[in-house]
Amino acid sequence: MAFQTGAAMLDACVLAVLGGRDVYGYELTVYIKSLIDISENSLYPVLRRLQKDGCLTTYDQPFNGRNRRYYSITDSGRRKLTGYRNDWEEYRKNMDLLLGRKADPPEKSGDTR
Repeated sequence: MAFQTGAAMLDACVLAVLGGRDVYGYELTVYIKSLIDISENSLYPVLRRLQKDGCLTTYDQPFNGRNRRYYSITDSGRRKLTGYRNDWEEYRKNMDLLLGRKADPPEKSGDTR
């Protein structure tokens, strides 16, 4: 894909998934990786940063003799996700105008630089 996925977009993606339910790290990585082109190692720094910022908490759950680390969104994370969703709607609307060729170019002014 030609478009880069920046830090804010990755934060928004992680928070959106966790907004639905708690997910363990590998499951989260596999799911997001199935939708956007990122490396497996890209999401763990995002998870740590969001946890440090108070947007996520973690807990361990035993599974087949091992622990899985689950991530859970906090109230602060939900507020941040709401902000990302609002920003995304504005961004998407503007990109639809530009890339969907629905935008009229600015009027040509009398400026003859």
